[in-house]
Amino acid sequence: MCGRFTLTINSDTVARAFQVSVPKSLQTGPRYNVAPTQDVMTIMQGKEERHLDLLRWGLIPSWAKDPSIGSRMINARAETLGEKPSFKRLLFSRRCLIPSDGFYEWQKVNGGKTPMYITLKDHEPFTFAGLWDSWRTPDGEELRTCTIITTEANDIVTPIHNRMPVILPAEAREMWLDSSLRDPNLLLPLLKPYDTNAMQTREVSRRVNNPQYDGAELIA
Repeated sequence: MCGRFTLTINSDTVARAFQVSVPKSLQTGPRYNVAPTQDVMTIMQGKEERHLDLLRWGLIPSWAKDPSIGSRMINARAETLGEKPSFKRLLFSRRCLIPSDGFYEWQKVNGGKTPMYITLKDHEPFTFAGLWDSWRTPDGEELRTCTIITTEANDIVTPIHNRMPVILPAEAREMWLDSSLRDPNLLLPLLKPYDTNAMQTREVSRRVNNPQYDGAELIA
């Protein structure tokens, strides 16, 4: 599962890190407690270039009658993407990347839960594999939403949780955003646990439990 994450760099830095364009209207600062139903920075493949955009986290399929379904679709399991109607169509046509530099999971300890912060050892930003869709409100307004794909946990995450978000290395990012690539036999193998040796975890403030808190002290 992935229910909370960070992106502690601004939109311009994200654009440089992943060599994408950023609209002038999209200027965001560091975020330390990104939560479902909030807008998240997303890398999209346009007709001519890749660019940053903001999508709401929590997928609302185009055919949904009730938008509240989005709060239950913040994640999509890699193992069933090719089977579930909500995701199968999107796998072929609406893939995206969601930049991050760390995510939270809660470890059960002595009857309670301790928030753990999971990052790469080199502290570089990375991207989650995602899917997106467009939904129309009754008034005809377009609402674009996304979901983060998860897979089985690697060895460093397993003591904390049995699932983890799919983190795509550079080569896999290129394939994931390639709109001409529609073969599930090439796409699905990309959705695997990230290299354990490249990751690290540490305990952080319990204030992260409340999404109203969003400051650097959460990961201090």
